[in-house]
Amino acid sequence: MIWIIVCKDKEHSLSKRMAIIDKHREYLSLNPIKTLISGPLTHTDGKTMKGSFFMVEADEISEIHEFQRNDPLYHADVWEEILISPFNKRVDNLSI
Repeated sequence: MIWIIVCKDKEHSLSKRMAIIDKHREYLSLNPIKTLISGPLTHTDGKTMKGSFFMVEADEISEIHEFQRNDPLYHADVWEEILISPFNKRVDNLSI
């Protein structure tokens, strides 16, 4: 099953995010879950990070919770809100 995960940062948490970003990237490089697409949410400048987006494959939501619990950004208390939802992909223009 495909899932989306949207994590919105707490206000004024950019410095905390940047202090831990290398550990977050290192964690993701270990492929703790099958990631289809991921990257930071940004402000309208397209550069300043303000959250995280993941599209992943997992059989159970428990796999998503484990993935999140082990992320250094989660432990650094950067995220204000986390939305997790199953996703039914109908259009995929990225694969063209």
